[in-house]
Amino acid sequence: MTDQSVFVLRSDLQALEPAAFETEAEFQELLARHPRVLDFGSLADGRPLRLVLVAREMGVATSAESGPAYWLDHLFVDADGVPTLVEVKRASDTRIRREVVGQMLDYAANGARYWPGALLQRSFEETCAKDGQSLEEAYAELLGDRSPEEFWTTVEERLASGHMRLLFVADRIPLELRAIVEFLNRQMRQTDVYAVELTQYRGDGDLRVLVPRIHGEVATAAKSPSGRRTAQRTTRADMDAVLRTRLAPEPRRIAAALLDHAAAKGRLEGGTAQYPSMSVHYTVAGRQVPIWTLSLYDNPAKEELALSFGSITHHLGLDRAAAFAESLPTVPELERKLEVQREKGYKGWPSVPLTALAAEPGAVEGILAAIQRLMDAREASA
Repeated sequence: MTDQSVFVLRSDLQALEPAAFETEAEFQELLARHPRVLDFGSLADGRPLRLVLVAREMGVATSAESGPAYWLDHLFVDADGVPTLVEVKRASDTRIRREVVGQMLDYAANGARYWPGALLQRSFEETCAKDGQSLEEAYAELLGDRSPEEFWTTVEERLASGHMRLLFVADRIPLELRAIVEFLNRQMRQTDVYAVELTQYRGDGDLRVLVPRIHGEVATAAKSPSGRRTAQRTTRADMDAVLRTRLAPEPRRIAAALLDHAAAKGRLEGGTAQYPSMSVHYTVAGRQVPIWTLSLYDNPAKEELALSFGSITHHLGLDRAAAFAESLPTVPELERKLEVQREKGYKGWPSVPLTALAAEPGAVEGILAAIQRLMDAREASA
């Protein structure tokens, strides 16, 4: 089908002709400033969807210790805490046909693993500062009665469970991409996949009209409501059941000690991923700070403790994060990852298997003592 003119009727009839975006950067800037062109569908309570920009060129790491290996064009979020990943291509870019699909799946898989809530919150607030928008105004459409920390924890959990949107945006969507989008949308129960064809028309002067066409909605509507898993939070009973049935005695003792300490002195929060996990927030200087996450992966069987240095640095500052790292016991596998964190400014989430902690006598006791010193030091200086 050839492109047709769009007509504006004022005092006379004016034709608007199809016009390509001059550069991909122009296209990306348009979406960042006017995400309303991507607002289709509604929130869980029926309110209209309103996407809010988290970041342009959002870095995507491929391990907990590395910096960004890839860059997603745009990351948005809505008031339900559902992240929306956007890749933008002009029709003249041949990668719009197949290569962009592999890119997007790479971003989604690694973002789900390596975009913790504190990183997303920091990226969002830095974007607001760069755009000259106050945080109060920016958060107005997102929070409801939640705190920012609670909201970004929800976003992190959505990512971990695969509850997200993937949007391929172009000025023309080729049939090959449309077919792939509809196939993925039928097969992926937690994730919705769309192609958005955004056609630009220009008239006299600065007059522009943007016409979005959405592909993939039929496949989304065909998904069985029961097929979308309701996220269930891991409970302490769930964790204890895995500890009893799968872990060796010493890793089991370490996991139980961590969970008992968190229950007594912090706030445990169950994850919503498909494997059992729990995170803990401790009160430090009057605020709730995420400190660690214990994950009991199902396949292959693997148990590990991840230390939330990105959150600690975000909430307490680089000096306090560095002091906490120095106070941790010497565990060779953890020490190697901490060395990387020193070089990168303590912005990651280094993890250590429970078996590695079990190999070092007193390791878990040393970790708990370091957490206590972190809490006491901040309280003393608050």
